[in-house]
Amino acid sequence: QVQLVESGGGLVQAGGSLRLSCAASGRTFSSYGMGWFRQAPGKEREFVAAISGGSVGIYYADSVKGRFTISRDNAKNTVYLQMNSLKPEDTAVYYCARARGVGARTAPSLYDYWGQGTQVTVSS
Repeated sequence: QVQLVESGGGLVQAGGSLRLSCAASGRTFSSYGMGWFRQAPGKEREFVAAISGGSVGIYYADSVKGRFTISRDNAKNTVYLQMNSLKPEDTAVYYCARARGVGARTAPSLYDYWGQGTQVTVSS
């Protein structure tokens, strides 16, 4: 069983930055793509960013492109989401997830393990 544990969420003013981390259990971390998703109250879960196992493939949602950066450290079994220039509309619970294969995926249905989520609140 794979466990994913997110950390780094919190309250920040608009224009500020946060760095989310997601630590994964298991010995084959580099064999799987990883992704970040978010869900705001009353809205569906939406794709934020994804990275392939070897960090070659990276995708971002248009809404975060140029502001967010996804990265991973396979030696530490950890994926990161650096969030800069935060806006109130970025407020949501952020989830990391492990993809079914090594590629970077954008669809939630292509992920089989999910973390518990971490709250990010951006005040105006």
